[in-house]
Order: sequence, then structure tokens, then C-alpha cells
Amino acid sequence: MYTFIASIALLIVGYFTYGKFVEKVFGVREARATPAYTHKDDIDYLPMNTKRNSLIQLLNIAGVGPIFGPIMGALYGPVAFIWIVVGCIFAGAVHDYLTGMISIRNRGAHLPELAGKFLGKFMKHVVNAFAVLLLLLVGTVFVTSPAALLYSLMNGWMAMGLILAAIFIYYILATLLPIDKIIGRFYPIFGALLLISALGVGLGLVFTGAPIPEISLQNFHPDNAPIFPLLFLTISCGALSGFHATQTPIISRTTQSEKQGRKIFYGMMIAEGVIAMIWAAAAMSLFDGYNGLGDLLANGGPALIVSEASTLMLGAIGGTLAILGVIILPITSGDTAFRSARMIIADYFNFSQKKVTSRLWIALPLFVVSLALTRIDFTLLWRYFSWANQSTAVIALWVGAMYLFIAKKNYWIAMVPAIFMTMATSTYILYAPIGLGLSLNIAYVGATFFTVAITLLFFIAARKARGENRPLEYDITDWEKVA
Repeated sequence: MYTFIASIALLIVGYFTYGKFVEKVFGVREARATPAYTHKDDIDYLPMNTKRNSLIQLLNIAGVGPIFGPIMGALYGPVAFIWIVVGCIFAGAVHDYLTGMISIRNRGAHLPELAGKFLGKFMKHVVNAFAVLLLLLVGTVFVTSPAALLYSLMNGWMAMGLILAAIFIYYILATLLPIDKIIGRFYPIFGALLLISALGVGLGLVFTGAPIPEISLQNFHPDNAPIFPLLFLTISCGALSGFHATQTPIISRTTQSEKQGRKIFYGMMIAEGVIAMIWAAAAMSLFDGYNGLGDLLANGGPALIVSEASTLMLGAIGGTLAILGVIILPITSGDTAFRSARMIIADYFNFSQKKVTSRLWIALPLFVVSLALTRIDFTLLWRYFSWANQSTAVIALWVGAMYLFIAKKNYWIAMVPAIFMTMATSTYILYAPIGLGLSLNIAYVGATFFTVAITLLFFIAARKARGENRPLEYDITDWEKVA
């Protein structure tokens, strides 16, 4: 219990200390106009207040990741707490903050455009294809997973096809309409439900004296799966997730002032870390040890853990509300996944999104492909998601490190987590059955050589970029903004 409470406290302290340090390193300029004003189109670019942007950002990045990932990561034991805290403060929140702020400085650009600018034009094309594929997969799975949960919750009285159709209709509207019409109006309500349900479970753990294990580096996984690299890809949302790099630029286009960035980008990642801590603790303490947790995961998956834990901690009514919160999570990430994909494609081909028909021509093919994919078994394909997700995080961290290096600022705040996750992700793809299936020791050696090579290439490219005085941001005239 003490480890759990201390971990929550460290996350909060991290926001006020390291978050402030990262903000100081980046160097916010309150007088600089944000894209919400300079590119205002009342569709994707428009100013919204901090509270609304923060709750939208939290729901954009949350999905089921900070719940399902920590539940599966709980099999490794309390070492998962360490990764959530350290990863969230020093990697995930830094990743989200730098992605959001660099995007603000570059007209609200998405990751492919930022990668092209700071890592080379070839990377723009690679990351663009990679990001759209990732978003399409996320959007599709976040249609099917909440539909299955709703179908189960309603005991099958509504046909699965009708549930899927209803979710798709909502996604189409959320993708096409101005961001303040649906997302801006309903997300604050959904965000409150998410926070209340998570806090309810967390307080239930504390007041019932749940046997949450104390800190330990021991590997408790029933199958003795190696902590490195598997834990660092199992728990992504809640510690560090590349999916956030595709969502954060959505809010960079609605942020009123650079000064709000720490609360919106860094702060909401900390909030996600708290949610991840609560669900990891619940999974470790409520199901008769790690073998019991493993059996439940094998028979019902993380969704069963959510249902059981919510009912135990909050009762029938409160548990149902918590489950509804978990259903809302994937829906509120699925809609912005499609919206983000539309924006990335529009930016890539330089298509104006002012007219609804222009948005429709891009969005409709995405939904047609997604609808077709819902009929395919995603079990095999989705096994690649963890690697794809963390590879995206690695790219975003290297972009942040390059920006800070060229700006002659402390680039180590991005580079250290970039190096660590390059090592973890490359080890995974060398070791895992979906990759090369090598022995763990050989995977370590191969990943070490790859990480060293990437780091050397970074310094070569960074020194060249600094020598060329490469522009860091879109050139605008600073102006004193009216709040």
C-alpha cells in the first residue's frame, strides 16, 4: 500500500518539479501567437480554453491503454509501478509536451511533417504511411472493442451490427464536424466520468486495505517472461506511448497560449499515469495473486478484470458506471484516431479542410477500409501494435531531441528516453516471435549495436542541421494576445 500511495505522490510531484524544468528548457513565449489564432478556420484550428483542451487531450491519449496495458503489466509485479512512475515523468510526459509544443511552433504540424523537417524528408514519407496505418488500426479496433463491451453489457438485446453502425456514425460526425461541435462539447463530460471511476477504484483500494504489494524488482510473471523488453512494450499508455504523438497535434491547433502547454500536454500524461497506477494496483491485489490474475486474463482478458474490479470496489451501480467509463475510453480515442488520420493526409497532400466535401473525400475511404477490417480477425495483426506504437514514440523522442539540439538547449531530456526506448523496441523485435525470434542474449547484443548506430547518426545529423541554421519554427510576428 505504501508503494502505491508513494507512487501517486511522486507522479504529482513530478508534474510540479520536472514538468516545470522541461517547460523552462523548452522556453515558452506567451506573446507568440498560436496556430489556433494564426490559422483559425473554425474546423480544426480554433481557440479553446485550458480546461476543455486538457480533458480532450486526456481522452484523446487514454483509450483503453492506461487500463488494459497496466492490467497485463501487473503480471510482472510491483516493478510495473516503477516503470509507470519513471516512464511517465521522464519519458511519456516529456514526449507529449515536446510533441505538442514543437507542433504549436510549426503551425500545428503532425508527426510526419515534424519528422520530415527535423529527421529528413525521407522520414516524412515513412512516418506518414506508418502513422496513417497505425491510426487506421487503432480506429478500427476502437470500433470493435467497445461494441463488444456494449453488446455484453446489454446482454445481447441489441444486434452487434446496429452497435457497430451507431459507433461508425458517431465517428463520421466527430471526424467531419468542427472540433468544438461534438468533441469539444462531450469530452469534458466523458473526461469527468473517466476520472471519477478511476478515483473511485483507487480510493476503494485504499479504504478497504487491499493487499497491494510493496516495491520489488523481482519478476513475478507466471511464465517468467523477461521484464526487459516486454514490460516496456506491454505498459505503453500510462508510461510512454507513440499513439500520443498522433493525438497531441490535434490540441496544438486549439491551444490559446504556449503557457498552457505544461498543464495540457505534460499534466494530462501525469493524469494518465495515475489512472495506470490505480488499475495496475487493482490487478495485483484483488485476484489471489499473479497466478489468479493470469487465469482471469487467459479466460476473459483485461475487460473481465475491469468488470470484476469495478464491481468489487464500487458495487453494482458504481461498477456499471466504471465499466461505461471504460467503454467510452476507446470510443473517444477511436474518433480522434480517424480525425487525426484525416488531418495527416490533408497536410501531406496540402488539401484545404475548410469545406466539408474536402473532409469527406479523405474520411470516407478511411471508413470504408475500416469497415472492411472489422470483418477480419485482428488477433495476429494486432500483435504488432505494441512494437509499432513504441516505434512511433521513439521517432517522436528523436524529433524532440533534434529540436533541442539545434536550439542549443538541454537535448538530453529527450535523448535519454529516446536511447532507452530504441534499445527496448529493437530488442523486442529481435527477440519476439512476431520478429526474428532470436535468443534473448543475442537480441540484447543486436539491439545494443543498433542503438549505438542510431545515436551516432543522430549526432552527425544534428551537428549538420545546427551548422545549416535550420529553422526551428514557423516564422510569425509575436503579438500580445488577448485572453
